[in-house]
Order: sequence, then structure tokens, then C-alpha cells
Amino acid sequence: MHDDNLEWQQTTLQMVINIDPDVSEIESNWDEIVDNFNNMDLKPELLHGIYTYGFKRPSAIQQHAIVPIIKGHDVIAQTQSGTGKTAAFSISILQKLNCLSRCTQALILAPTRERAQQIQKVVVALGNYMNVDCHACVGGTNVREDMAKLREGSHVVVGTPGRVCDMIKRRTLKTDNIEIFCLDQANEMLSRDFKDQIYEVFQLLPQGTQVILLSATMSTEVLKVTEKFMRGPVQILVKRDKLTLEGIKQFYIAVEKEEWKLDTLRDLYQTITITQAIIFCNTRQKADWLMEQMDLGEFTVSAMHGDMDQEQREVLMREFHSGSLRVLITTDLLAHDIDVQQVSLVINYDLPTNRENYIHCIGRGGQFGRKGVAINFVATDDVRMLMDIQQFYNTQIDEMPLNVA
Repeated sequence: MHDDNLEWQQTTLQMVINIDPDVSEIESNWDEIVDNFNNMDLKPELLHGIYTYGFKRPSAIQQHAIVPIIKGHDVIAQTQSGTGKTAAFSISILQKLNCLSRCTQALILAPTRERAQQIQKVVVALGNYMNVDCHACVGGTNVREDMAKLREGSHVVVGTPGRVCDMIKRRTLKTDNIEIFCLDQANEMLSRDFKDQIYEVFQLLPQGTQVILLSATMSTEVLKVTEKFMRGPVQILVKRDKLTLEGIKQFYIAVEKEEWKLDTLRDLYQTITITQAIIFCNTRQKADWLMEQMDLGEFTVSAMHGDMDQEQREVLMREFHSGSLRVLITTDLLAHDIDVQQVSLVINYDLPTNRENYIHCIGRGGQFGRKGVAINFVATDDVRMLMDIQQFYNTQIDEMPLNVA
């Protein structure tokens, strides 16, 4: 595994990464917890959708956030990725919709096209028995088709700031009846070039619009939004779940160059016995490419990503659950869709682009208190992210020993 090229890592990993000092945590000011979906006073069709989707009981963020959102409070929730926050705000929005009206009543902004489309799928699935129309308004799609769809009307619009702003200005996305505005991954959105567009969207919404803001960290920019656009918000803090890392041994393999990762993966296959494994890549293209390369080497694997329709993904997940499919290559964006008890190994072929996704990816290997192993392939360009992850989660990721088996 290119052991002769590990030397560069020894010194580089001593680097000190400066974590932004201008980051804080909010204080929770809402102590009401509802730990059962049946006790949330939800519409029967929505409950049906929740249970069909596969939820049994609410996660921590769902127990805290759904009820105050339904009651009409502005809500700011600080929680990491992978805690069930998408379903938390989706369920709340669906409960408040008047499905007899075709006008847009809820607007959700997300940082990427993939994330917006992912949210759309969750809203549609949970609202399956409500005749809900949810439109993804994102860049990279045909503008005229987008405009035509918006003119027809959608109960919920989820999109990226640029396209949503454009559609509002063209008056094809009408904001008059929007009652709920949700800003997902606010920390990421406001650290990008979206800040001006997001502020502009805020200004174009009806006065009194309920605002839901979700963020993994509370930067100055996030706090500015809460002060400027929210009215006495309910604050909910779900602390990082350190238990998720317990029982999971974490290692890194220094591969130095991106093109060495494939050989490293093939070497790894011959070194250890894999009962079931998930391999995470950062893009759909990489997942497909890696599957093809592994197939050429006669390693049996399958790939799953957001370009596949829901039915294809469900078939793959059934095969993975049954054990007939042993190795699944997927993207970190779909990490929250995978909840498999028998996974003993997670390989981050690419380190996640977002450090908040790391715990969610490797947490797949430690579900239900089981033991697991996470192996991270670290090229030279990834060293800063590896250090950042270690500091962020206060965890140690060791170099993988030769006798890992």
C-alpha cells in the first residue's frame, strides 16, 4: 500500500489547523420533547407517509423541533448532518400545508443542486398520501421548463439561491402565499457566495413569514441572520453525538496521489476479509467509475447515487440488507439513506467535502452499538481536512497498521 511513501504524512500531520474562533453554540430554550410521532397531532395521511418511509420513532432533532415549527414559532436548530433534520422540517412543513390550494406555501433553500433534489425526494416520499407537489428549482436545468412548472403551482419549492432568486424576480415564483421559509445548512450557504442572494430572498418574502434555520455551526453570519430576520426564535441545540464514534476504529492510509487510491483499494481487498462494506466517494461520476474499475478487476460491487431513481436505489438497498450484495459504492450525500446493521467496514475513498458528513458516513459502521472499522484514503491535498475532522470531533485517526486484519 505504498508504505515507502508514508514519510511525508508523518510531519504534515503535525500541522496545526486553526479552527475559526468566531464560531459558537446556541443555548437551547425549548424543553418540550415528543418522542412518538403518534403524539404530534399529525394528519393521518402524513403519519402513513412517515411510517411507510421507514421511520419508527423520531430522532432527537425531530422530538425537539417538529412541534414548535408546527405551532408557528421561528426555529433555529443547531445539529450535525445525519441527525434526521431533513425529515424534521419536511414533516413540519407538510403538516402545515393546505393541499387544496395550488399556491406555493413553503420555500426551502439548500446550498447545492444535489442537496435540493435530495430534500425534494424526502418531501415527496413523506407526503406520498397527501397529493403534495414539491418542485426542485435548481441551476443546470431548463429555465423555461422551470418557469412553466412554477406557473402551474407547487405547494413546496426547494431550490438553490441563484435560481430561486431569478424565478422570484421573473415573477414566476410567487411569494405572496409563502408562510414558511427554511434555510438548510445555513453555515455552508452563508460561507459561500450566496449571502447577498439569501438576504434578497428574505426581503422578497411576505412580512411575518415563519423562518426555520438549520446549521451545524453558529458562525457570525448565521447569528446575523437570526437577529435580523427571525422573531424570538425557539433555539434547539442537538450536541454532536460522540457515541457514534465509540466502537469504531478509525485509520488513515496515506496514498499521496489520487491515482494510487484504486491500487490501494485492491490491495486492501486482498489483505482483509470483508463481510459487508460501504465505500464513499464524493461524486456520482467517481462512484460509477470506481464500480467499473472494480468490475474490471473481478471484484463484485454495486454503485448507488442520486442520479438513480428511487426504485433502483430501493432494489440495491434490499440486496444490501439481505446480504446478497456485499460491497456498496455510494456518495456521502446518500449516507443518511443507509442504515445497515451488518456493515463492519466503511472506506472513505474520498474524505467527505464537508466535515459534518464524516461522522455520518463512518457511523454506518457502528450502528446499534456494533464494532466497526473506518479507513480513510488520504492524499496530500486531504491532510488539512483530516486534521480538521480530528479536531472537530476530538478524535484520533491513526495510520493503518500492516496487521489490521
